[in-house]
Amino acid sequence: MEYHNPVLLKETVDGLNIKPDGVYIDVTFGGGGHSREIMKRLGPDGRLFGFDQDEDAQANIIDDPRFTLIPENFRFIKRYLRVFNIKEVDGILADLGVSSHQFDVAERGFSTRFDAGLDMRMSKRNDVDAFKVVNEFEEKDLKRMFFEYGDLRNGGALAATIVEARAQRPIMNTGDLKAVLSRFLPAHKSNKILAQIYQAIRIEVNQEMDVLKEFLEQSLELLKPGSGRLSVISYHSLEDRLVKRYMRNGMFEGEPERDMFGNFEVPFKIIEKLIVPTEAEIAQNNRARSAKLRVAEKK
Repeated sequence: MEYHNPVLLKETVDGLNIKPDGVYIDVTFGGGGHSREIMKRLGPDGRLFGFDQDEDAQANIIDDPRFTLIPENFRFIKRYLRVFNIKEVDGILADLGVSSHQFDVAERGFSTRFDAGLDMRMSKRNDVDAFKVVNEFEEKDLKRMFFEYGDLRNGGALAATIVEARAQRPIMNTGDLKAVLSRFLPAHKSNKILAQIYQAIRIEVNQEMDVLKEFLEQSLELLKPGSGRLSVISYHSLEDRLVKRYMRNGMFEGEPERDMFGNFEVPFKIIEKLIVPTEAEIAQNNRARSAKLRVAEKK
């Protein structure tokens, strides 16, 4: 089984404008597809660091002295690069979301296709899993999660139904969850609604929005002024909105203060406003269909 078919491979790596002797970071190493493309473009003095908190990714380590895999969450990017005395880098790549491998391994609980335990952790070291979220979170927190992370307007009803059901007995697996929420899953769009429910739980389990914000802020600090590039693929509007806003004005909400002339300083120069996969790539790799690539350079 292929671990992960990299999305927008050429476009994402092209966006980094690779220098042969540069230092680059792939914060979502996964199957190593993007990393291997970066390695092809590096010279003997170039360096690449990969981050991946998923223990399964270690099976794909690139055997090359120029490459180092750091088996940690990329929210700690600055902390772990400091261990290697790296304070400044030429480019950072992030392919957000769930890998093909994580979707295809039934017991990880990411896919609506399988009956599995309620897990959804991107790292098995994470204390919070989907079982804990579904069975222990307060109703108001479940409602917020479904509304914010799943874009489910009936989040309140979903949350109330879960709380009522788990009072009788624990919701043990994905089959139980589907059964409990069956009245919200009409046949003609059950897969779409289930995907939204799963997405909401997964984002909560892995704190994906907080992780992304912390990563973007640290990326700005790490990139070399005047040339350092950030190349990010997102898969849903929540992620893309954060990436777009931060690249545009260095903030996640609101607008920066303007001077007396109405101008404000922005930290990035936008290199590519938005790149999406071609129809040919989507036909070859269905998981590319919602991908959005944005590239920016630190000023």
